[in-house]
Amino acid sequence: MRKTLTLPYFFMFVGAAVLPFSAAADQQEETTIKFAFYSSAWGENTDDGLRLVAFNQTLAPIRLNSIELHGSEEATQSILIDVDLEVPSGGYADKEFDYLDLLSDDECIDRTMLDNWKLVEISNYTLNPSVRNLIIENTDSFRIYQCVKTISTSWTDLDSNQLFEYDEWVLFHFETRRDL
Repeated sequence: MRKTLTLPYFFMFVGAAVLPFSAAADQQEETTIKFAFYSSAWGENTDDGLRLVAFNQTLAPIRLNSIELHGSEEATQSILIDVDLEVPSGGYADKEFDYLDLLSDDECIDRTMLDNWKLVEISNYTLNPSVRNLIIENTDSFRIYQCVKTISTSWTDLDSNQLFEYDEWVLFHFETRRDL
């Protein structure tokens, strides 16, 4: 069987090779802990809280310790969310939080909200992780838009008590219905 290296993979490989080793090693493209935040308050004038749903793809139960959303600029403060949620191996868990403003001080999010898009979820997964600030679906009735932010995730393997910490991307998934 012959394997070929396609051009996008070649550029991804070359791009990673020129980064300092620590930067390439710390940023995670694909993680085994998936999560999403939801809120009824987004797009509505309510003080509804946040709901976090997490999925553990590891072979051991874990505790999702924290998620920190980094500010877009040096002047913008990070938001640290103390999660403390146990998630079974191969299973889901969820947790409710008081409302936290996760939308402030980001140019992409501000611009998107001004254009009357509705935030649907904030998650660390998408169908195409390379899509950033692009419309990924555009039909006559429905459009989806994404903004990206860097976060730090911390979780503990409860069988080994090993701590895992890494940086990854979180995507802000917006949607809108167009008038026909």
